[in-house]
Amino acid sequence: MYANLKTMNLSQQAEYLTKALVQMESYNHSDGEGHKADYLKEVICSYPSFKANNHLVWTQAIPGDELGRKNVFALLKGKETKKTIIYLAHLDTVGTEDFGPIQDMAHDPDKLKAFFEQYDSDPELKEDARSNEWLFGRGALDMQSGIAVHLANLLFFSEKPGELDGNLLVMFNADEEGEHKGSRAALSELLRLKEEMGLEYMAAINNDFISPLYDGDNTKYIYTGTAGKILPCFSIFGRETHAGESLVGIDPTLIAAELTARISQNFQLTEKLEGELVLPPSCLYMRDDKKRYDVQTAVGCRVYFNYFFYEKPLKQLSKELRMIAEDAAIAVEHRLKGAYKDFRTVNKLPERQLDWGTEVTALDDFLVYLEEKGIDTVSVMEEAKNKSSHIETDARMIAFDIVEALHQSDPEKKPRVILFYGTPFLPANTIDVAAERGKYLKKCLEEVLAEETKNTGETFKVRKYFPYLSDGSFLSFDGSDEDIQSLKKNFPALKSLFPIPLKAMRDLNIPVINLGVYGKAGHKWTERVYKPYTFEILPEVIRKLTKRILEKPRN
Repeated sequence: MYANLKTMNLSQQAEYLTKALVQMESYNHSDGEGHKADYLKEVICSYPSFKANNHLVWTQAIPGDELGRKNVFALLKGKETKKTIIYLAHLDTVGTEDFGPIQDMAHDPDKLKAFFEQYDSDPELKEDARSNEWLFGRGALDMQSGIAVHLANLLFFSEKPGELDGNLLVMFNADEEGEHKGSRAALSELLRLKEEMGLEYMAAINNDFISPLYDGDNTKYIYTGTAGKILPCFSIFGRETHAGESLVGIDPTLIAAELTARISQNFQLTEKLEGELVLPPSCLYMRDDKKRYDVQTAVGCRVYFNYFFYEKPLKQLSKELRMIAEDAAIAVEHRLKGAYKDFRTVNKLPERQLDWGTEVTALDDFLVYLEEKGIDTVSVMEEAKNKSSHIETDARMIAFDIVEALHQSDPEKKPRVILFYGTPFLPANTIDVAAERGKYLKKCLEEVLAEETKNTGETFKVRKYFPYLSDGSFLSFDGSDEDIQSLKKNFPALKSLFPIPLKAMRDLNIPVINLGVYGKAGHKWTERVYKPYTFEILPEVIRKLTKRILEKPRN
């Protein structure tokens, strides 16, 4: 690879590498992730500096991964100092099913460009293709171009190590589009390097993609942290009945529908943070437990939500979700009472003592309730997890199976809604500008961006939270012990379903700055990266910020 790169300038290198990476499949949860990791290692090892020191390029196997996926690391040592910058990117992509009849072109940027040049259904897309300023293909934007930019800068610094007052650690992770197994596994490697080599991690620079937020938006958004995500799950148990007597039962799908109406796309539930792009929760799954047609109403229902959070403590978030579930259950109770009253009146039937009340609880409280009844909840959960794991491959469904087994262990089996959390969990973090390191990083960033604005005319805007999911979430954790306990107690089988080393994250405490590649339509078949900014301006910005952070303090 180096033989091809050495004759190119920076932007040519970044574009060439992007095309090469796009042409390789590395779909999430496929063996292509491992093949791409090996390829990236080969590329770096072709650089003269690493060819002579190939022990400084290595892969880390993700423990217990059924596909044998791995992370890629490369350490470039600068002048005598422990200060280190991390370059972070993920190597996996989503699949290509969305390309439909042109799926065979999904990894061919040139063929896609030619196709879109004649595509009349989207004038903007057609214009972009004809401008020669956009590169198409699955992963071009998210985020093979990001890897390419880091590789180009790694090559630059490897040939001019004297320009680095510290070290550069490049880290390419697998499984970002899924369960973030790569980034979670990488924490142990970062701790090992910190302990064995005494590395001082100043910051990580991620370059996950950014896009226009509205028509005509040319601002390049820079983020000094990332949003958090939690997956609130509700296991709902009603009172089944024959459809001919539906009004005497409690339909769990009604409660699920009421919950969804109150939570999904409800912007009132978002945290209001000035200057930040915040997103409302959305329903990702809702299904009853019926396996086939019959005239019995559903016994149970499962529902979970994608829920972004930023500065709100987890305990407070849990309290609010529980209150919403209580309100939903009460609303359904009132509805059923009213419907039965109308039914009785129309049919001139006598009164009947019926109860449509549904208990709402969180998993931690429900476990206490069961234990007070003498039920061995640890054994129930372990047995359910082992049984489910032989049938299910989805960690969320295994968690639901565990909660349902707990409900079944209660002799009363009353109508009930149980709130708990499922995978994945991503903490929110941002640079602490009240601390000395935070002040220094923000000052360095502002200085570099001011220079780039003057030199290039680009408009930059710094925000605190990258609004989408990012591996950067796992490089630090500033939650309280109360938050940690709340998470553990309400997350079934956390250690096996989603092992998250919160202590390691707290110990590392690495600030993450996202200087993203720029483009449109991430995760869509029209995905494309804007070459003038991504391949010409962005690498220079990252390079200057790297040097600025690592340089010795000015007098």
